Amino acid sequence: MKNKTETLNKKISKEFRTGNVKSAIELCQIGLQKDPTNAELHMRLGDLYVAWHLDIYSSCQYIDEAITEYQMALESIDNPEIYYKIGVAQFYKGDMDKAVNYFNTAIKKNPKFSKAYYMLAETYTKKARFTDAIENAQKAIKLSPLRSSCAHYLLKNLYQVSSFRIFKNKIKSAYQAFMAFLTLPFDEEAVKRVCESLTYIKFIPILFKGYMRVQTKGIDNAIEVYIDAIEKAPGFVPLYCLLGDIYSSLGQFEDAITEYKMAIWLDSLNIPAYRHLCKAYEDLGDYDNAIDTYQKLIKIVPNMPEFHSNLANILYIKGDLDSAISHFQTAITLNPSKKWTSVVNQTLGFVFQEAKQNLDAAITSYQSAYLMTPEDIDIYVNLGSAFYDKEDYENALTIYRNALDLDPRNAKIHCNLGFLYWGKGDIEEAMREYNHAIEYDKSYSIAYNNLGVIYLDDLGRVQEAIDMFKKAVENNPNYALAHFNLARSIAITGDKIEAAKLYQIAQDVNKITNEIEPQDIIDKINALFD
Repeated sequence: MKNKTETLNKKISKEFRTGNVKSAIELCQIGLQKDPTNAELHMRLGDLYVAWHLDIYSSCQYIDEAITEYQMALESIDNPEIYYKIGVAQFYKGDMDKAVNYFNTAIKKNPKFSKAYYMLAETYTKKARFTDAIENAQKAIKLSPLRSSCAHYLLKNLYQVSSFRIFKNKIKSAYQAFMAFLTLPFDEEAVKRVCESLTYIKFIPILFKGYMRVQTKGIDNAIEVYIDAIEKAPGFVPLYCLLGDIYSSLGQFEDAITEYKMAIWLDSLNIPAYRHLCKAYEDLGDYDNAIDTYQKLIKIVPNMPEFHSNLANILYIKGDLDSAISHFQTAITLNPSKKWTSVVNQTLGFVFQEAKQNLDAAITSYQSAYLMTPEDIDIYVNLGSAFYDKEDYENALTIYRNALDLDPRNAKIHCNLGFLYWGKGDIEEAMREYNHAIEYDKSYSIAYNNLGVIYLDDLGRVQEAIDMFKKAVENNPNYALAHFNLARSIAITGDKIEAAKLYQIAQDVNKITNEIEPQDIIDKINALFD
């Protein structure tokens, strides 16, 4: 019996080496028909099913068969190797909790089982438990120093994705990369993976063909190329990302999300796939899943300020202001560059000012931005606005005047100064600043409107007010308040029909812009014909 089994194993190995996995499986099945309790053959058949499942040219549908065969082997012998193999199969099936249980059982039965520690590290990586992943990868290396290239490479990736702004992790990542290379010849699994990677060179013509299709025949033709390639090689990760990007560009976000998820499943540290997945969820308006994905991404790369800032923006849209502020503050603390951090500080200031009504916190954020980029005019506008809302007019005036020292022809600063002087009751200075704003920006509708209100309500110069309001709506037809004020002016001249038409326009535009209390417009229309 032993000689027959050895002969059968040789035939199976020969078929497998020549790439005839299906024939090897058939030989195993024939052998098991004759000897159904042969644990060795059940294990061998399970291995073949796993290999077929992992083949990038297969349709990946054989993992359940592999698990069944391993469990059949387990009925005959209680071996840590079998528990390990079932764990590997569960890992590729996607059931991480079961995989962890089987790997731990294998380790319990053999505490020096280095391969089980390594696969446990891979599993914890999938589960975003990176501390546990690092710990188990280190154990695998300790137990098998030479055959540890895969474990070193995993550690290299884990340290690399967390090395932003942490120089020590960059050194660790480089060291692990060196050790992965040094131990490569002794690690059979690592050699196998390198050989598989080299076979991906054959996909370069397909990628080039897809690119050329986009350039010459359009995106739809490129989709056909990539889908055809995926059908032939469903395990090649870059194809999923490329196809996801094309779907996103077409607005087919649900299809894009499916492709990015596949890329992430095949490569749990695929940061670009995570980023594109987040963007696809945002574009789809699925903010809950976008938040969840950003949170997973931040677990992988906790020190990337961009991810905290993007997550904060979505949380702000969702109305979770406290969480948004927290992530904005984290992004600011990480501070990748003065210019970028200044922008985030300004955004945080806006949240404090407009949403939280915390003017002191807003001023502090704007001042922090100023210290980083004192040449940014927008900071002066925001800071001056915050001081104005706080009724600290002197500081607001100082800020705006300092801004004009940097940019004397800035229409927005002049307009804001006009509003400030107007609020202080200094009509002459307000008009002068509004006229400066119009001089430097002939299309500045807000300056025209505000100057018109001064002519109408403060000076009683109706015709000049009408001229200003007409210029405001000419430059911005969607300016409900300007239409409303023009209607007020026309009503004073006695042309009630024209005024009613203008109020109706203001009412229609206001449904979109929400600038005016709707009842105010209704009251004005009713008052025309009382």
